[in-house]
Amino acid sequence: MHLLLPVLFALGAALSNALATVLQRKAALTVPRSDSLRAGLMLDLLRRPVWLVGIATVIVAAVCQAVALATGPMTVVQPLLVLELPLTLVIATVLLHGRLSSSGWAAVCAVVVGLAVALFAASPEGNRTYVPMDRWIPALAVCTAALAGLVFAALRRPAGRARAACFGLATAVAYAATAALMKTSMHSLDDGGVTAFLTTWQTYGFALFGGCALFLLSNAMQAGPLVASQPAITLGDAGVSLLLGITLYDEYLRGGWWLPLQVLGAALIAAGVLALSRLPLARALTGDQHEAAPAKAP
Repeated sequence: MHLLLPVLFALGAALSNALATVLQRKAALTVPRSDSLRAGLMLDLLRRPVWLVGIATVIVAAVCQAVALATGPMTVVQPLLVLELPLTLVIATVLLHGRLSSSGWAAVCAVVVGLAVALFAASPEGNRTYVPMDRWIPALAVCTAALAGLVFAALRRPAGRARAACFGLATAVAYAATAALMKTSMHSLDDGGVTAFLTTWQTYGFALFGGCALFLLSNAMQAGPLVASQPAITLGDAGVSLLLGITLYDEYLRGGWWLPLQVLGAALIAAGVLALSRLPLARALTGDQHEAAPAKAP
């Protein structure tokens, strides 16, 4: 029962982010299209109530994630955010009158079932509220080095799948670091109020890594096809978050005979996310103009 609250808020964050993606895409389809930067774009969008509702849902998602991280383990909260992609496509079939093929629905089921199997087998535990500096320094140093290395590798490659995957992995690392820092910030808010929240360095750390994640995300979307960037972002965020949850917050996953079941769940998630990223509906939601593998007929 102690995991009910973080699970509900994590699901709320995934649902809110999914709804925001669809609403913002719906608003973008109603404004004049331009292949170059247009100063009036934001003014056009601000006149669209749908876009404003999309922005509001982004805020709701951030609040839900913050509450989930404050009340539960990272090893539970962050993997649940994998559901954002299938939820986005399901919502899009309703609001944008899109269509998911039978293979698309199978992929959605694979992600949901895989996540359930992996979390059941892992049975994450632990919710440490204080992390000493001798853990933060090496963890953030490794994350920063990984970010720098992935960005450097991306810039050395031409536009395409490899470049998009490198930027996608860099985005995932930044998202995971943001979540780890946010978790401590929220504990500070809970223990010491707004003053403690504004005076703890982790608050400004997660703002920095969060801004970096948004910048890298935009580069990942422009660098190559969604089928290369989205799996790297979705699976990379969950994987790095698991590592940070274990190393920073002493969270625990079951081992032994449970490991094969965890691997099976992770494989189902990976297969489902990869299949969903190939769907034309997914590429339409992100405005992906790059050539991708054609979707198979249902």
